[in-house]
Amino acid sequence: MTRRAVVLGGGGITGIAWEWGILAGLLKSGVDLRDADLVVGTSAGSVVGAQLAAGLEITERYEAQLAPPDGEVAATFGPGLWARYAMAMLGSRTPQRVRARIGRMALRAKTVPEATRVGVIESRLPVREWPDRAHLLITAVDAATGEFRAFDRKAGVPLVLAVAASCAVPGVWPPVTIEGRRYIDGGFRSGSNADLAAGYDRVVVLAPLPRGFGPMTGVATQVEALRATARVCLITPDRAALTSFGRNVLDPARRAPAARAGLAQAASALDEARAAWSG
Repeated sequence: MTRRAVVLGGGGITGIAWEWGILAGLLKSGVDLRDADLVVGTSAGSVVGAQLAAGLEITERYEAQLAPPDGEVAATFGPGLWARYAMAMLGSRTPQRVRARIGRMALRAKTVPEATRVGVIESRLPVREWPDRAHLLITAVDAATGEFRAFDRKAGVPLVLAVAASCAVPGVWPPVTIEGRRYIDGGFRSGSNADLAAGYDRVVVLAPLPRGFGPMTGVATQVEALRATARVCLITPDRAALTSFGRNVLDPARRAPAARAGLAQAASALDEARAAWSG
């Protein structure tokens, strides 16, 4: 029996929009990634993945990205935050130790209240229960220990909390409390965590932010390992998509351009995606 997996990486608001654009473009040409047996969602990809695994209408979710961002305020990655990430990486190349340092920084950071942020995620997520159409994995990192965690429906954790944790960008949004532990963005282990699809026969990976930094593994390394035993299609933003993202992936004003760029790019990725998905 052939088993298929979709991996959806992190990339902020623009990453969510671009992924819906790619998914809508592929569907328009007959490649429906809702048929996946496994969906792996990291950060932005957790938002898309929860909906994809639930079987929501892809075209409708794409069109929702085109709505004006009325009342939404852009968060930012400032130079100071990047400097704090860099400082956390100094003196150690052990990934879990670096993640723990970043987690401690996140715990000290002044952000909006945790309940406020979780409420925002809940208001934007049209899925409340873990889906049973596909095995959904939502990634996060323990802020205190740096331990990686992949939540699924068997964990007994509310889906909204798992997604909010996966989207908890350190220094921008507060860590999210789950069963007494605080969790940060799963992208700080890997931007896509594509290695979680190991053992599946056909894999499509959407990676808005494909490069790793510091001890974080880039998606290309993980995809290369998957290709030893699986047919894999890796889709990363083309030049037009990168331009549409602008300089701030957390800017709601860039959502619609990023979605349209994904829709346009899907045509160039179609042949490879179809070959990987259905042979």
